[in-house]
Amino acid sequence: MAKYKSLLTRYEGNPIFRPEDFPFCRADQVFNPGQVMTPDGRTILLLSVMPITGGGARCHVAESTDGLHFTIHKEPLFSTQNTAFPNFDGHPIDCRVTYFPEEDCYYIIRPGNGPDNGPVSLLYRTKDFITAEPIDIISLPTNRVPCLFPEKIDGQYVRLDRPYNCATATYSASMAHIWLSRSPDLIHWGEHRLVLRRGHVPWTSDKLGPTPPIKTEKGWLEIFHGVQNCFSSWRYSVGAMLLDLENPEKVLGVMKSYLLTPETEYEYHGVVPDTIFTTGAVVDWKTRKLRIYYGAADTSIGLAEGDVDEVVDWCLKGI
Repeated sequence: MAKYKSLLTRYEGNPIFRPEDFPFCRADQVFNPGQVMTPDGRTILLLSVMPITGGGARCHVAESTDGLHFTIHKEPLFSTQNTAFPNFDGHPIDCRVTYFPEEDCYYIIRPGNGPDNGPVSLLYRTKDFITAEPIDIISLPTNRVPCLFPEKIDGQYVRLDRPYNCATATYSASMAHIWLSRSPDLIHWGEHRLVLRRGHVPWTSDKLGPTPPIKTEKGWLEIFHGVQNCFSSWRYSVGAMLLDLENPEKVLGVMKSYLLTPETEYEYHGVVPDTIFTTGAVVDWKTRKLRIYYGAADTSIGLAEGDVDEVVDWCLKGI
């Protein structure tokens, strides 16, 4: 594949997490990390881990003071053995994490298994990433990726959804668009509005999905993944759009180019080839550096960095 102009630079030490380096079990996959920065500047990742030896998926917390060197908690935050939703929680991966300053806590949304394998969404709250309080199942199947805004807007909680019909439709007929919804209490959701259709840019022709929005001076920066059928495989790439601060269902601009698309060996080859997938992004506001920790081929974790203001500018210009 030809090189393309990107606003992000891959960390030279990628992958920063590999299955063979995971210390607490023989892992087949360490991938798709939830990510957030704490008020004191630490980077927290929620690692999706699939053991070779069985026992089901689990989620381990990793934390860092520099965003590069991490300490992994030995005990998983989530596993199939310690779940509050025993009939709906067979695969604890792909966490979305939002810090909510107004309540000084972190909300975690992650997929659960619904009837006929249609995924639902499970909501948790934590203050320390040592324990997580279960709140409720907050979406019907099939909606596995709600992403919470980090503050109330007009007195309501707001989230981005990606409902889709995976059980009975192909990707091309799955209606996998990004929507917005609102809630008074994080449990009851409504006022649904369509935000961005799959196919708005060509590399999202089969589906796309959101991450927790990031507040900037010019709008909500939304990093999303897009899926394109490349015949030999589906290619997962990452892009960005900007939403209005006061009315986030209004799109101010969408990047037409990639932020990242597979172009390295560790992104091409793995359990799910040709895949860059992120469940979030973080910003160091002292340096204005955007960091995206991403799953590479659903096998390892890479890091890419860039200037947050350049990304916002490209969204507004539709580059």
